[in-house]
Amino acid sequence: MYTIVGLLFVLTVVVFFHELGHFLVARWCGVAVKTFSIGFGPEIAGFNDRHGTRWSLSWIPLGGYVKFIDDENVASATQKPLSQLTPEERKGSFQSKPLAARAAIVAAGPIANFVVAIAIFTAIFALFGERITPAKVDVVNPGSAAERAGFLPGDLVISIDGQKIESFGEMQRIVATSPDQPLRFVIDRGGKSIEIAATPERKEITDHFGNTVRQGLLGIQRSAAPDDWTLKRHDPLTAFGMAVKECYFIVSRSLGYLYDVVTGREAADQLGGPIRIAQISGQVASVSFAALLNLAAILSVSIGLLNLFPIPMLDGGHLLFYSIEAIRGRPLSETTQEIGFRIGLALILMLMIFATWNDLIYNKFL
Repeated sequence: MYTIVGLLFVLTVVVFFHELGHFLVARWCGVAVKTFSIGFGPEIAGFNDRHGTRWSLSWIPLGGYVKFIDDENVASATQKPLSQLTPEERKGSFQSKPLAARAAIVAAGPIANFVVAIAIFTAIFALFGERITPAKVDVVNPGSAAERAGFLPGDLVISIDGQKIESFGEMQRIVATSPDQPLRFVIDRGGKSIEIAATPERKEITDHFGNTVRQGLLGIQRSAAPDDWTLKRHDPLTAFGMAVKECYFIVSRSLGYLYDVVTGREAADQLGGPIRIAQISGQVASVSFAALLNLAAILSVSIGLLNLFPIPMLDGGHLLFYSIEAIRGRPLSETTQEIGFRIGLALILMLMIFATWNDLIYNKFL
C-alpha cells in the first residue's frame, strides 16, 4: 500500500506541474488545448472546461501530456497541416505561433518542475524544519581515511574547500558526493584552527531500507546523544535560498554522475527506472509525509533536468530544433525532424530498457 500510494503521489505531483507549465503558457500564447491528461491509455475520469479542454485521468500513470489542437499525437512530434484546419483552428494552432512563443511553451514544462521543487523545499525548510547536529567528530573509525588524515574525536569542522559547514549532515553530503577526491578541511581543535587534507574512500553502503549505494566515506561518526540534535525551522526567505541551493545541488550532482559514467569513473548501475522509483516511494512514504514531499521535489528536479537534454522527443529536443530554426531563419524539413524524432525515440526506449534492467538486478528479480 505504501508503495502504491507513494508512487502515485510523487508521479502525480511531478507530471501534473510539468504539464501545467506547458498548458498555462500555451493558453497565455493563445494556443487551443484539446487535452490535458495525467497518465496514458484509457480514461478513468475527466471533464471538459469552458475553453473546450478535456481534463483526463488515465489508467497508465507513467507520465502525462498536453495535446494542442493541431497535434497529431500525444507526443506533439508532428502537427496536422494547416490546410486541414478551419480558420478558427489555425488561429489557435501551436505551429502558427511565433518562434519565441513556441519555445516558451516547450520550456515551460521543465521550468515548472524546478519552480514546484523550489516551492516544496521552501515549505519543508520553513514548516517542517530540519533536524541537525553540529559538524563535530564523535568517533573516528580505526583504519579509516579520517584516521589516516589525522582527525580526532572532538574536532569541529568549520569548512570544506572553502565552503562554510553548518551541520554534520552538510559535511556528510559533501563527503558522500566526493569519493576519491581530495578535500581540505578546516577544523576547530580545542580553540585552534587546523587544516587537514583527506580523501573520502569510495565504498558501498546499505541504508536502513536495505538499498545499496556507492558513496564517499571518511570513517567518522557524529554524536547520537539526544541533546546534540536540534530542530531548526527557517524564515521563508532563508528557506527559499536553501531551496534554490538544494535544486542546484541535485542538478550538479546528477550531471556530475553522468559525466563520471561517460568517463568511466562510475558504473551506470545507479541509474534507476519505474521499479526503483516505486520501491523508494514506498520506503519514503512509510517514514513521513515530509519525506515523501522531499522525494517528489527531488524527482521534479530530475525530470525537469532530463527533459532539457537535447534529445528529440524530449522538450530539450524541441528547443534544439527551435534554436536551429532561429539560426537558419526557417525550420528544418519535416523529413529531417521525423528522422530526429525516430532517433530520439530509440534513445529513450534504450534508456528505459537499461534502467528497467538495472531495477530488476537491483531488486534481485533476475
